[in-house]
Amino acid sequence: MISAGDFRNNLCFEMDGQVYQVVEFQHVKPGKGAAFVRTKYKNVKTGSVVERSFNPNEKFEQAQLERRDMQYLYNDGELYYFMDQETYDQTPISSDKIGDGIKFLKEEMICKILSYKGEIFSVELPITVELKIVECEPGVKGDTATNVTKYATLETGATVKVPLFINQDEVIRVDTRTGEYLERA
Repeated sequence: MISAGDFRNNLCFEMDGQVYQVVEFQHVKPGKGAAFVRTKYKNVKTGSVVERSFNPNEKFEQAQLERRDMQYLYNDGELYYFMDQETYDQTPISSDKIGDGIKFLKEEMICKILSYKGEIFSVELPITVELKIVECEPGVKGDTATNVTKYATLETGATVKVPLFINQDEVIRVDTRTGEYLERA
């Protein structure tokens, strides 16, 4: 059991039969009245985010999430197959549990699979991935007065903005959280 006064970022707790993860918290001690904990938390299964204030003495059951490294193998329509690195078991996961990161998912990539009581609810990609540019317009010389960018299509089909000096067939590093170009690989 944990109290609301012990909340920290990324801590998971159970409330009303659901599992939540603390996104943000703030301990507030007003001039008058009792202290409280202002919290922003998300439902780990649905992804919905809620803001609420708790009494610091409220108790909750701490949820133990399981994180496993699994290797992405292939997709078969809506299902994406991942292999456990230790047991070599293959697990199909639907595309809605992967989220927006699906456009950066590359075969043989190692991802973190998050589950609670055996039910998979999320897939975390590495923070950065190295991908090859398969289609890109050539940069125009003299068009560099400001921070000018162009669109490039990556080997996974994703489209990102890159600086003008980046060319086709180069390998670049991309942030999977924001989908932004970081640097040449």
